[in-house]
Amino acid sequence: MALIKKFRIKSFKIEENIVEIKKGSVFYNKRQILNDLNLKIRKQEILGMLGPNGVGKSTIFNLITGLKDLNYGEIIIDGINVTNLPINERFTKFKLGLVPQYGGLIHDLTLSDNLKLVSEIHISEKNLRKKKVEKLIGQFEFDALLNIKAKDLSGGQKKKLVIAMALINDPKILLLDEPFAALDILTIKMLQEIILNLQSTEEITCVICDHQARDLLNCVDRAIILSNGKIIASGSPKEVISDKDARTQYFGDEFNIN
Repeated sequence: MALIKKFRIKSFKIEENIVEIKKGSVFYNKRQILNDLNLKIRKQEILGMLGPNGVGKSTIFNLITGLKDLNYGEIIIDGINVTNLPINERFTKFKLGLVPQYGGLIHDLTLSDNLKLVSEIHISEKNLRKKKVEKLIGQFEFDALLNIKAKDLSGGQKKKLVIAMALINDPKILLLDEPFAALDILTIKMLQEIILNLQSTEEITCVICDHQARDLLNCVDRAIILSNGKIIASGSPKEVISDKDARTQYFGDEFNIN
């Protein structure tokens, strides 16, 4: 995956935060998942989240979208406290997009009909819906796949479709949950380039969590490592790989991305 590095933004300069979790704590059945967590996500950065199973990566996504409530703490999006705002207001007012690990599309509908269905939910004006769907078809090179049912698409094609559907409402923040899982090397490279293009051409903030550490680190500006409900390392891919706590609690001594 070394080729992807030439697309990476080497020096990220925007310091303004678009999402902030302040002193966030979450419990599931008396088990603490997040412990007084402080997380800042900068505008237009690609942030990667890594950590063992059950450490709270998906919980952070659920907190941002409103699918899960904090037991303690605050969530700020674009400078506004959204801690008590419902899901629909967060997605519409703050332009959130979510690419789930599983699902996200209707299997018995064609690729074209999946896009049209989501466009009807988000865009009221008919001509604008048509233009948006046509733009995504061209952007993702879907022309030859329009009449194929979603259930008959390959894994990579399904993932591309779910990403395209998440872009219908022109999100400012796109959350991608395990986008590289169970995909081949070429498909992963394709998705990495899509994510980087969303940052550079659409100016979208992308947040990725995945267990494929090398694939994630090869396309992010910054990464955080989670362990025991806290962030134990944060920085560029090289910085987190070199971090002593991250190597001890997550990567191991032999890990590298070369």
